[in-house]
Amino acid sequence: MSRTVRFRLNGLSVESTGPPMRCLLHVLREDFGFTGTKYGCGEGECGACTVLLDGDAVTACLVPVAQVEGRDVVTVEGLAGDPECRELRRAFLEEGAAQCGICTPGMLVAAAAYLGGGGGNDESAIREALAGNLCRCTGYVRIVEAVARAAADEGRPERSGTERPASGHRRES
Repeated sequence: MSRTVRFRLNGLSVESTGPPMRCLLHVLREDFGFTGTKYGCGEGECGACTVLLDGDAVTACLVPVAQVEGRDVVTVEGLAGDPECRELRRAFLEEGAAQCGICTPGMLVAAAAYLGGGGGNDESAIREALAGNLCRCTGYVRIVEAVARAAADEGRPERSGTERPASGHRRES
């Protein structure tokens, strides 16, 4: 059975026709060519396929395309045009937070969700926000430093452990 699903993708109205339970990850990569969203584990455990769904970080491999009807999806490519993410991208580059590149798009998207939610440069809050993303190359230190730097560069104060914004990944169901 096929179904047409209409949603906003990186700010543009789009539609996808196909099986409604097809995962969003495959729709993004195969139908729209947004290959920055990586296939990692296919089980929602690694975070390589993280996208923003209505502003929340979610793993696209677990989201059936039918669940994005009328919603906003932002991929790492969509962040490229976002001036608010300029400091984040620059910090990742200058801090050496990207190595092999498999986790980088998901890390950037999760970090953007964290910063977009008002997250500051507190290390433990950043680690919590990125907890759904696995990296086998960096050991996370440079990634956390990059997000903290971006938060500081954007004038966000250090937050205490009790004032954390909503963070981490949501599982769509």
